[in-house]
Amino acid sequence: MKKLTFLLVVLTVISCGKKEVNLTVTGTIKGLKKGTVYLQQLKDSSLVALDSMVINGEEPFILESNLEEPEVLLLMLDKNSSEDSRIAFFANKGVTEINATLKDFPFKHTIKGSSQQQKYEEFKKMISQFNNKNLDIVKEQLEAQVGGDTAVANAKTDEANSLLKRKYLYAINFALNNKDSEVAPYIALAEVYDANITYLDTIYKSLPKNIANSKYGIELDTFIKQRKEEESNQ
Repeated sequence: MKKLTFLLVVLTVISCGKKEVNLTVTGTIKGLKKGTVYLQQLKDSSLVALDSMVINGEEPFILESNLEEPEVLLLMLDKNSSEDSRIAFFANKGVTEINATLKDFPFKHTIKGSSQQQKYEEFKKMISQFNNKNLDIVKEQLEAQVGGDTAVANAKTDEANSLLKRKYLYAINFALNNKDSEVAPYIALAEVYDANITYLDTIYKSLPKNIANSKYGIELDTFIKQRKEEESNQ
C-alpha cells in the first residue's frame, strides 16, 4: 500500500511538472549543419523564447508551446554567427509546419498551419507585389534624377504616392473583408497604423465581439484611443 501511495505521488509530481502544450511547430531547414532554432513571442516590446532546439545536421525541428489564442509568433534561426533571422507566422492551436533552406532563410519558405496563416499569406502575397512595384518606380525615379529629367522624376513621385494609397486601401479593404479573423486587427496595427484614424475606427467597429476581444482587437482599440487623444491635444 505504501509503495502504491509513493508511486501515485511520483506520477502526480511528474504530471504537474509537464508543460501544457497545444501548439507544435515542426519542419526542416535544408542545408543547416549546426544551429539553434527558437520559437519566439513578442511580449511588452521584448522577444521572449517559448521553446528552442539545437540542430546538428538536417534533422527536423520540433518546438512546442501553449497558446491562449491565435497570434503572430516568430521562428528564429541562430547559426552560431553574428547574424540571426526570423520567420513570422500566424500561430493557432494544432500543428504548424515550416520548411525552409539555409541559403534563402528567412525569405523563402513554406508554411502549413492555421486558417489565420492562410489569410495572412494571401495578404502578404499581394503586399509584396505592391512593394516590388514601388522598388521599380524608385529605380526609375533615381535614373531620371541622375539623367536630369525633372519631369519624369516628378511623374515617378506622383506614381509612387498613388501606389502607396492603393496599397493602404487594399490593406484596409482586406481587413474589412476578413473581419471574422484575428488577421484583421493585426493588419490594422502592423500595416496601416498611420492611416487616417477614421479608417482604423471603421475596421475596429466592423469586428465581431470575439475578434474585438482578441489580443489584437484589444490592442487596436487601445491604439485608436491613444491616437485620438494625441490628435485632440495637437
